[in-house]
Amino acid sequence: MTISAAMSMSLAGMQTQSQRLTTAAHNIANAETPGFEVDPAREMIDVLTAEQGSAANAAVFETGADMWDMLMTIKRD
Repeated sequence: MTISAAMSMSLAGMQTQSQRLTTAAHNIANAETPGFEVDPAREMIDVLTAEQGSAANAAVFETGADMWDMLMTIKRD
């Protein structure tokens, strides 16, 4: 796997986790709407796991960026 592929995959993962968080927030905000069924505990678990997933993907992205920086330093020398 290339560095850019890993960074691209981590970016896609962060976007997925962002959408997951948006969905959970929408569900929590509409919990009191008549006819809308929501399990607040499940939604909060989704919020927490989305946070962890985003952090993990961000760490991969940052590692890829650091690797690119190191490669550019080596190439210049």
